[in-house]
Amino acid sequence: MPIKLVTTVADLHAESARLLTGKRGTSQGLVPTMGALHEGHAALARAAVGQNDVVVASIFVNPLQFGDATDLDRYPRTLDADLALLEAQGVDLAFAPAVEEVYPGGEPLVRITSGAMGEKWEGVSRPGHFDGALTVVAKLLHYGIPGTGLPAGEGAEGGLPAYRAYFGQKDAQQLALVRRMVADLNFPVDIVGVPTVRSADGLALSSRNRFLSDDEREAALVLSRALRLLEERAKAREPLDLESALAMVESHPLVSVDYFDVVDPGTLEPLAENCRETPFRGEALALIAAKVGPVRLIDNMPLSS
Repeated sequence: MPIKLVTTVADLHAESARLLTGKRGTSQGLVPTMGALHEGHAALARAAVGQNDVVVASIFVNPLQFGDATDLDRYPRTLDADLALLEAQGVDLAFAPAVEEVYPGGEPLVRITSGAMGEKWEGVSRPGHFDGALTVVAKLLHYGIPGTGLPAGEGAEGGLPAYRAYFGQKDAQQLALVRRMVADLNFPVDIVGVPTVRSADGLALSSRNRFLSDDEREAALVLSRALRLLEERAKAREPLDLESALAMVESHPLVSVDYFDVVDPGTLEPLAENCRETPFRGEALALIAAKVGPVRLIDNMPLSS
């Protein structure tokens, strides 16, 4: 079935209800995106399609997430290609609102605050970024609540469809913050994390990769190599030796490290120093951010013994 494009919240709700009723569906998935879609987004869409009767994908470049107006203007807008990619995965409905639809009174006076979890790592380099991201995610999660109209007892929770939203694990800090927001504020949605999609050589897919020169792209591979090294050490229950992995990254002349650390997956707090010097046990998350030439990239790797 061809994907249907809507641009208003009213039409989103109406089409959601129509699709659920027509399919006698009992579940709806939401895939929030900022467009410029690639195979990583396709993986999110496929996961949602595989688990839900109706799937909505949003395409919205959120101005609150950009500290620099130049970055906002530079962000790729590729709506036709995005719709084709989503349709190929089986997505039913695309929601691509104008800024005025999402923020009808201008920038909101009241916003979601990311708190201490949003002030570290990416939050240091991009102050206010996660407040803007969580504010729009909160709105999108509300917009995406499934339309009603099912006979009682056919959906989850006494007639209401099940509701899931899909986020990539590549943006690990954002995923952790969204999960915390949903838990703390009792949003009626299950958050599903989808593993990072990588190219054959290991580079995590990102809309920013298109700005890398050939030499810079080759240099960027050192980020995933360093993360894989930590993953291998964790699986072998060896000391992680983060310092040697950091030295590997810093040895490349085109790469400038912003941060590289191993943290608790739930709180994003760094592990105790002795956890790196003694054999690794348990669960952790390795985070890295670096500039490769002029392009800032992030990546991460779940660690487990």
